[in-house]
Amino acid sequence: MLYRNKNFIVERGTINDAETIAGFQQAMAMESEGISLDSEKLLKGVTSALEDSGKGIYYLAKTVDNKIVGSLFITKEWSDWNNCWYWWIQSVYVLPEYRNNSVFSTLYNHIKNIALDEDVNCFRLYVDKDNINAQNCYQKIGMTRSHYLMYEELLK
Repeated sequence: MLYRNKNFIVERGTINDAETIAGFQQAMAMESEGISLDSEKLLKGVTSALEDSGKGIYYLAKTVDNKIVGSLFITKEWSDWNNCWYWWIQSVYVLPEYRNNSVFSTLYNHIKNIALDEDVNCFRLYVDKDNINAQNCYQKIGMTRSHYLMYEELLK
């Protein structure tokens, strides 16, 4: 499914986009958390998701001349409490020179239209507590801070 507005085209990522997406994720990890990801493991992870949509779906924002300028990843969570799907927005990245040009909102509006057609109840995402720019961006498009905190235990 292709979505187009006056500035950008949004489409699903394909295996041909794996290196670009992995590069975006490497840049995002360094920028937002100051960490360098294992490039080989990262590319394998992106490729695995692109080969198996059950793991999630990448959406890419492209310019009219086909340059990929942003991406996000959607994973699905079933809520037994509410008998509905929640979609998690993950791995958001927009090239710095395209920020504040509606790239993320274009991606977001596209997936929101898909989600409404599929009767999805809620979007969720997590963001580093110190990433104020991203938090402001999410609030600007209408998302609100959740009352949940996130906990984790790394097993490997």
